[in-house]
Amino acid sequence: MRPASQIEWRDPNFTRIRIARRDLILHRDIAALAPEILRSLSALGSTGESGAGNRKSAFRVQIADTSDIYARRSRRGGLIALLLNDIYLGINPRTQSELALTVQAMNRGVPVVEPMGAIVEWIGPAIYRGFFLTRAMPGMTLWEFLQADDDPMVRSHVLEQARAAIETMHAKGLWHADLNLHNLLVTQAGDSFTVMILDLDKSRLYDSPLTPAMRRANLARLARSARKLDPAGKHLDSAAFAILKLE
Repeated sequence: MRPASQIEWRDPNFTRIRIARRDLILHRDIAALAPEILRSLSALGSTGESGAGNRKSAFRVQIADTSDIYARRSRRGGLIALLLNDIYLGINPRTQSELALTVQAMNRGVPVVEPMGAIVEWIGPAIYRGFFLTRAMPGMTLWEFLQADDDPMVRSHVLEQARAAIETMHAKGLWHADLNLHNLLVTQAGDSFTVMILDLDKSRLYDSPLTPAMRRANLARLARSARKLDPAGKHLDSAAFAILKLE
């Protein structure tokens, strides 16, 4: 299977802006607030506050006269993070690729949090830092939810919603590069709950549904995440694995 081609950035909902060394692609709802957004992002981390997510890199940003947004700073994992942390190399910034893919996935009906933009700060030739922006939504990650709620009926319902979101993602041709319990957002939908997909960095979007082998590989990654976070099975027992169709 070959990935689908990325959308062209002629999407009427987004605007390209250049401010000094920064390239911004922003949703039209927040494009006029670009300078304020940059000021807010520059202040992140100055108080020593840790962000959300498994790399503590996502921050809620309040912008005047508009809905809040979440800003996720691109940050490396693994041993390379000791050397480069939030510095990336290349002329095709990953945050812009993620934005293009996320918009296309949303248009297909994949339950993703609404993307609001991508920001690239060039610190040298083909050397950059990046931010990915989404509309802020109330809720918590699936891992946080499982630790906080001990009602078996509610937990089963939320796990079923997580499975449904993953099945929709696969049916729409989206292969998630880092499917884990931190990248599934539990949020309210009326009087119930629903689950949204987060963080499509390095993910792939195909023109047809994923093959069974690709689905199994994605679910195997989710299972590894669950066992790593909860090795004793305190929050994710065999029944929870069965609901999520994990092995």
